[in-house]
Amino acid sequence: MNRTALLLATATLIGLSVPADALTTRIGARVLDVDGVVFEVVPRGRQRTGDFWCAASEYARRALGAGWNDRIYIARGRGPSVTTGRKTAVQFTMSPQAAGITPLENDLTSIRVGLKVGDNMSVNQANGYCDPTPVWF
Repeated sequence: MNRTALLLATATLIGLSVPADALTTRIGARVLDVDGVVFEVVPRGRQRTGDFWCAASEYARRALGAGWNDRIYIARGRGPSVTTGRKTAVQFTMSPQAAGITPLENDLTSIRVGLKVGDNMSVNQANGYCDPTPVWF
């Protein structure tokens, strides 16, 4: 009985493996490199718009060594993942010219968080979406 359970658990883990170059963020999203210029945030489940920005900021800091004032740009809005085949993902870049996108002139704030191609904010601003929303009683 124990051997069967162990074999089943191992098979499940192998089937759910994450690509070796994936970074799993503190909110559970996976972030994978698409082509050296663009990276993709793949949520664990349904997530808020700000969660995509949070994951992108964590990847920018941890994997790319970005500074707090560096900017993150949307390279492609919500759509199917090209790295995992999942239903929903958002692609980001730190180099809009290399990715072939035109940055929008807007400076996103907490009032309006967008996922349109060209939307951008600093790593620090995006990191602000990682903080849990306070619950008031």
